[in-house]
Amino acid sequence: MPTNFTAGPVRVRVPATSANLGPGFDALGLALGLHDDLAAEVAPAGVQVTVTGQGAGELPDDDRHLVVRAMRATFDVLGGQPGGLSVECVNRIPQARGLGSSSAAIVAGVLLARALVVDGERRLDEPGVLRLAAEIEGHPDNVAPCLLGGFTVAWSEPGGARAVSLPVAVDVRPTVFVPAERGLTATARAALPATVPHADAALTAGRAALLVHALTTAPALLLPATVDRLHQDYRAPGMPGTSALVSELRAAGVAAVVSGAGPSVLALSEPPPSLDAGTDWQIWQLPIDVSGARVARGRLGHAERDPVAAGRKS
Repeated sequence: MPTNFTAGPVRVRVPATSANLGPGFDALGLALGLHDDLAAEVAPAGVQVTVTGQGAGELPDDDRHLVVRAMRATFDVLGGQPGGLSVECVNRIPQARGLGSSSAAIVAGVLLARALVVDGERRLDEPGVLRLAAEIEGHPDNVAPCLLGGFTVAWSEPGGARAVSLPVAVDVRPTVFVPAERGLTATARAALPATVPHADAALTAGRAALLVHALTTAPALLLPATVDRLHQDYRAPGMPGTSALVSELRAAGVAAVVSGAGPSVLALSEPPPSLDAGTDWQIWQLPIDVSGARVARGRLGHAERDPVAAGRKS
């Protein structure tokens, strides 16, 4: 079936995310109120990508850009490639900090491409978007909250990734601590052992189950619910500053975890006013994004082009 493309631009807003949340390794994620705004339209030929904000001057401006790669993969699924593409990215999610910048780019690319195909939504439904985005990313823990919003539980089956989004208790108030240093998911995964002790696996499974209850119903249980023995201790030597801050926060009674693969830190309860994290960290209080990715027609507006907007409080 031939692919027909829409005339004019489409735009998408995608949230930052924090995955794992301690014991929920590769399964649990949370959408945060910090957003990238992107727009794209079909062009006669060539690929042009403009980037403002995070990653400007560093990210590629051609087919190598992750948004374009995700768009190309989606066009392949939908039956054909356009002659060219023009893509505009206003990035606010820090790159390589454990806040889902790559998942946001992938989800944005899949949704932009689908919206540029006349019958894209019919040919690729929401579960299909999740499966494709998770296939591109390699795991669903970040793409699920980015797409669906809120607190998500994601898993993989032979047919691909699936996820559910659950409401979050009103007393959950995320704070992220973002360092200047960057991290790489591949490096963080390489630090993990092939096997873990049965006792550690059993403890972590129980805490992951408790975390679902704590986030949705009983925030008072967040501190014990965020105990992890699967990944954070193994990754600690590669990011000592992150490990030290998590330990300091938890000693003060704050439910703090490594955000994704790090090096950012996520606190699910409010840090004490007396906490002094030093000058190495930017501290942002962020709401939970309950809507997930949002697609609309038209170009980015003036507010959407502001690289420091979109709900961040510092």
